[in-house]
Amino acid sequence: MIDNSTFATLTAEYHTLGCKLNFSETGTMAQLLAEQGVRRAHGGETPDIVVVNTCSVTEEADRKCRALLRRLRRRYADALIVATGCYAQRAGDEVAKLPGVGVVLGSDRKRDVVEAVQSWLVDRRQQIAVTPLKDMTTFCPSCSRGDRTRYWLKVQDGCDYYCSYCTIPRARGRSRSGTIDSLVAQAQQVAAEGGKEIVITGVNIGDFGKPRGEKFIDLARALDQVDGIERYRISSLEPDLLSDELVEFVAGSRRFMPHFHIPLQAGSDEVLKLMRRHYDTDLFARKVEAIKRAMPHAFIGVDVIAGARGETPELFEQSLRFIEGLDVTRLHVFPYSERPNTLALTIEPVVDLHQRRLRTNRLIAASSRKLKAFAQGFAGTVRPVLFEQPRDGEPMHGFTDNYLRVEAPFDASCIGKVVPTRLGEIIDDDCTFSGKLALQE
Repeated sequence: MIDNSTFATLTAEYHTLGCKLNFSETGTMAQLLAEQGVRRAHGGETPDIVVVNTCSVTEEADRKCRALLRRLRRRYADALIVATGCYAQRAGDEVAKLPGVGVVLGSDRKRDVVEAVQSWLVDRRQQIAVTPLKDMTTFCPSCSRGDRTRYWLKVQDGCDYYCSYCTIPRARGRSRSGTIDSLVAQAQQVAAEGGKEIVITGVNIGDFGKPRGEKFIDLARALDQVDGIERYRISSLEPDLLSDELVEFVAGSRRFMPHFHIPLQAGSDEVLKLMRRHYDTDLFARKVEAIKRAMPHAFIGVDVIAGARGETPELFEQSLRFIEGLDVTRLHVFPYSERPNTLALTIEPVVDLHQRRLRTNRLIAASSRKLKAFAQGFAGTVRPVLFEQPRDGEPMHGFTDNYLRVEAPFDASCIGKVVPTRLGEIIDDDCTFSGKLALQE
């Protein structure tokens, strides 16, 4: 093994593809290397180590991972490339054959990044560490800020659902989670570092604590008591695991924001059955109605897949009508992607790529209408905004409690603080507001 003095001469660059959970885990890897003396490479500097945290949720995600790894190899011919994450877990041998990849770490081996880099530096031999899915039983904690004001707190990993179209259980393994005490301790550390907002992440966080008899609502109540944290956001909750009890808790919480993200995937009961989802459209609609009754101002994001196998033109139109009738804020639309070893590959009919694109565009248009209608209702109002550190020369920006983006003239005294801000006009297609600090009025 090498000593820490060698690490102290090294620089690293980090790339993350995919979900908020990946961002959390990338931050943790950067922290582990930094503790050994490895510093982040500055702009224009050639790094010694490049860490790529990959995604494999769609075929396009796989393609982007391969393209990025090849591009980084061309750019940094002498750097050690560390490939980790879901694509590395699902197709480790394939990733290992890509030019320049010196270390491959599976989904549950990210915390081994220091040891893997050490081994590579000693003998320059490729390191491959991918745990078989049946042996992925350990929860690996992660809490990190990266370059943003908010922190990501990983509370759960893996998934037991095995939806017909999804490959994530084959990349993340079975559901497992941290303990409430350990997660509260991490939140307390965030508060001690001056963090104000935590995004609670995981693969299926509604499954939190299942083997131990704990529930996500128990974790939420415990986190709500951590002094110093002003905001929590729940990254995503399956509709069948979003309890009325949790909705009522968030509505009355001191710190949990009126912001929900709920995967729908299809607005047709027939397609939902083909997808092997755990709910129907009636349940989903009732969950949305419950949120809006308790918090009329809540932002609700919804995942939708366009052109899944078995989605006939008639079923798509049915799905679109259902979605248009929902009081939700924004759609996150994904064209269906064939994934290896999934049950969906046996479903007929197959929607051709052209139709997938057309359906995707129609759903995106519906999303734009919904977001604009929601945002316009808050023009002229005062909302609390947590402002983030902007890039040099740019206006500062932040998000309201209900996740509307706001830009305002730079004021150093506001960075990292929640400030009452009057929302002015909408200045772009993403419904960003111009803002004026209410204290300056």
